[in-house]
Amino acid sequence: MVRILHFSDAHIDTVRQGRHDPQSGLPVRTLDFLQALDIIVDTAIAQKAELAIFAGDAYRNQLPAPTFQREWGKRILRLSQAGIFTILVVGNHDVSPATGRAHALQEFETLRIPNTCVISEPCLLTPKDLNGLPLQIIGLPWISRSGLMAYTEARGKSLKDVQVEIEDLLSDALKDLLNQLDPALPAILTAHLTVQGAVYGNERSVMLGRDLTIPPGLLKDEKLDYVALGHIHRFQDLNKGQYPPIVYAGSIEKMDFGEMRDAKGFVLADVERKKTSYTFHPLSGRKFLSSDIEVTDQDAITDTIIKKMPSRDSLKDAIFRLNLFYPSKWEVLIDEHAIRDHAEDAFEFYLVRNPSRDVRVQLSEDMRLGQMAPLDVMDVYWKSNHVDEVQAGELRRLATTIMQSCERNESVDAFLEKLEKGSGEA
Repeated sequence: MVRILHFSDAHIDTVRQGRHDPQSGLPVRTLDFLQALDIIVDTAIAQKAELAIFAGDAYRNQLPAPTFQREWGKRILRLSQAGIFTILVVGNHDVSPATGRAHALQEFETLRIPNTCVISEPCLLTPKDLNGLPLQIIGLPWISRSGLMAYTEARGKSLKDVQVEIEDLLSDALKDLLNQLDPALPAILTAHLTVQGAVYGNERSVMLGRDLTIPPGLLKDEKLDYVALGHIHRFQDLNKGQYPPIVYAGSIEKMDFGEMRDAKGFVLADVERKKTSYTFHPLSGRKFLSSDIEVTDQDAITDTIIKKMPSRDSLKDAIFRLNLFYPSKWEVLIDEHAIRDHAEDAFEFYLVRNPSRDVRVQLSEDMRLGQMAPLDVMDVYWKSNHVDEVQAGELRRLATTIMQSCERNESVDAFLEKLEKGSGEA
C-alpha cells in the first residue's frame, strides 16, 4: 500500500486585490491560499504520505511574479525535504500558448529538485522513476487543442470533425500508455483535463475555448487503482461506488461567489492493487456569504434591511455580498452608511443595488394617443402604472359616468349628488 495526498488547482496568486498584509507585503487573500497550501503540506507530513500529486494549475497564469514563485517553492521544498516524492502536473494555467516558451513549473524540472517530478508531457513513471515506490503512474499534462491540431489534417474539415479527431488522438495516446502498465503493480493515472460528465465549478468563466474532453469509460480501466485529476474546481468522484475512483480534488480555496457553496480541500488515498480507498479532507478557508433582500415597504427601510442581514458576528472576516431589490423611487430612503456600519467587521463587503424602474408602455407604430378614445388612453395610463384589473375596471366605470354626465351638461353638484345616492360607481 502507498499513501498519497492528491490536490490541485492552487492558483495562489489569482485573487490579488484588496488589503495587503503589513508584515509579508502579500495580499491577504493570497495568504488565504498559502495557508490552505500549508495545511496540505503539514497533513502530508503528519499522515506520512509517501507520494504527493499536484494535478496542475499552481498560479493564475504561466508568468507568475517572482514573489509568488518563492512562496510556492517554499511549500514544495518542504515536501521534498520530508522525503515525500512529489508529482507536479503542468496545467492549462501553467503552460504558455506560445511554442517553445517555458511553463510556470519549469524551474523544478530544470534544476532537478530532489524528490520532485514535473509532468510536462505524456509519460509512464515506474518504480525506478519514483525512488523505488512500488507504484506506476501515467501522467498527462494539459494538452491544448492547437497543440494536437498539428497532428491532424484539419483542412476542409468542420470544427466538429476536427474536435472528434483530436479527442481520438488523445484517447489513443492514453490507451497506449495503459497497455504498457504492469498488471502486478498498483497504478495511478494523473492528468489535468476534462472528463465528460464532470460538474463544473465557476472556473468555467475563466477558461477560454472549448476543452478537449475524454469519455469517462476510458478511465474505468481495471489496470488503474486511482485516477487523480485536476482542472475542474469542484471536488467529485466520477465513478463513485465503483472501481477505480476517478477523483477531481477540486481547488484549495474559494475564488468568488460562484464557488460559495463548493467544498474545498484535498484527498488522502491508500493505493493498493484492487483495494484503493480514499477520504476527502475539507479546508475551511475564507467564508463567503450572500444575501438577497427585497424591500416591499418604504417605512423604516434601512432598519428592515439591517434586520434581514446576517448578524455582525457571522459577518466577521467574511466576504459578504448584499443584493438589494427595491423600487427606484425609494433610493433616497436607503441609508447606505448605516448598512456599511453593520457590515464593518466583514473582510470585504459588496453592496449591489438593484432598483426597479417602471417600464413605460410602448404604443405600436399605428397607434397615436390623439387618435385614441379617452377611455382607451386611460387604459394605457392605468396599465403603465401597474393598476390591477379590478381597480382599473372600477376606475373605467367611474370615468364613463363622469364623461356621460359631461355630455348631458349636468352640473357638478348634480353629479356628486348622484354619487352620494349610489347611482354612480367609484
